[in-house]
Amino acid sequence: MSIVPTAELAPSTPLRSGALSAWLKRQMLSRLAGLQGCALTICDGEERHRCGVAELSPGDLRATITVHHPDFWTAVGLGGSVGAGDAYIRKLWDADNLTAVIRMLARNQQVLQGMDGGLVGLLAGPVRGALHWFNRNTVDGASRNIAAHYDIGNDLFRLMLDPTMMYSSAVFPSAGATLEQAQVHKLDLICNALELRPGEHLVEIGTGWGGLAIHAASRFGVRVTTTTISRQQYDLACERVQAAGLSDRVSVVMQDYRTLEGSYDKLVSIEMVEAVGWQFYPDYMRACARLLKPDGLALIQAITIADQAYERAKHEVDFIKKFIFPGSCIPSVSALTGAATKHSDLRLAAYDDYTPHYARTLALWRDNCRTHADAIGKLGYNASFQRLWEFYLAYCEGGFAERSISVGHLVFAKPGWRQSGHRMLGYA
Repeated sequence: MSIVPTAELAPSTPLRSGALSAWLKRQMLSRLAGLQGCALTICDGEERHRCGVAELSPGDLRATITVHHPDFWTAVGLGGSVGAGDAYIRKLWDADNLTAVIRMLARNQQVLQGMDGGLVGLLAGPVRGALHWFNRNTVDGASRNIAAHYDIGNDLFRLMLDPTMMYSSAVFPSAGATLEQAQVHKLDLICNALELRPGEHLVEIGTGWGGLAIHAASRFGVRVTTTTISRQQYDLACERVQAAGLSDRVSVVMQDYRTLEGSYDKLVSIEMVEAVGWQFYPDYMRACARLLKPDGLALIQAITIADQAYERAKHEVDFIKKFIFPGSCIPSVSALTGAATKHSDLRLAAYDDYTPHYARTLALWRDNCRTHADAIGKLGYNASFQRLWEFYLAYCEGGFAERSISVGHLVFAKPGWRQSGHRMLGYA
């Protein structure tokens, strides 16, 4: 599955609002009327529908949606959040503040769940679930799923990301820090948390474009073996390692994490576990434990969902799973620690939350995409793709801003680890 549209989506032919569309419109407006902590205005032709609170309090959200075609009501009414994303790609609607709209729905989960229940649950849910099952991350499936997102073109990511080419949450050391400074700060935090020492051997599951491997080798003096199953990431990571003069210290391999061999001092995996799939958390944790020496440390930077929402969410197919990351699943902290407890000898040594930093990171990525929209278009990414990408980034930004999803560093230790560089859970 490729997420790059091969041609512009044909504009919809103007239609009269049919009976189904009109009924779905009434149902949606009835639900949206109960929005709390926000004021949403929906402009549909000459109609203006105001939903939410009458008077805003500090911290409340305000946004306006403009409906361009009555098919909007059918798409969202039957498709829920997936339909809303699809309708946005097709330019059936726009918003003056897309992230605020996403935040409103995240803040009012009962409304979103109501929209994703009903007809969409009865009609589309089982089909989406079956399709997602076929996207499971077996060894072959993982290669297809990774290629669907990461092999869409390195040049796109060059324009969106900063010079470190880190496609994961930054950690901003100050309010005025640039994205590049924040990514370097994040890499320092990770390397210090792992207590890296010159001469140690670090294994990385999920190379990206080599940013962490280059940083750890050049600034902390370690050897790095890093693996990816994305051909385009592999090629560019190798180029960047060679350009940095680190070919003698960094080895980039194109191999599934389950087939890695060796014994390493430390292990790192930055926002790769979301692509593992919940069925394979045991394999992932077993691999992490197997690759570490008896006194080793592992750091996993993970996007997570609340434990209370995990069981429901892992079986649902949302916008991200359908359009962006096939086969993906956002774990909960307990899902990861539980898999580690049941299937390995790893023990959680520390957890640090960086959720607010991801909302800011995503906002800056979206700014970069807007700034380079013409250049992205010249690379062959048409308007439909750019709208898909805009919705994806805003969807994630809104989720982190409202803490519907989180990001953090989980540090796991092997039983033989006795160093005191970390505060253990429950201690200052």
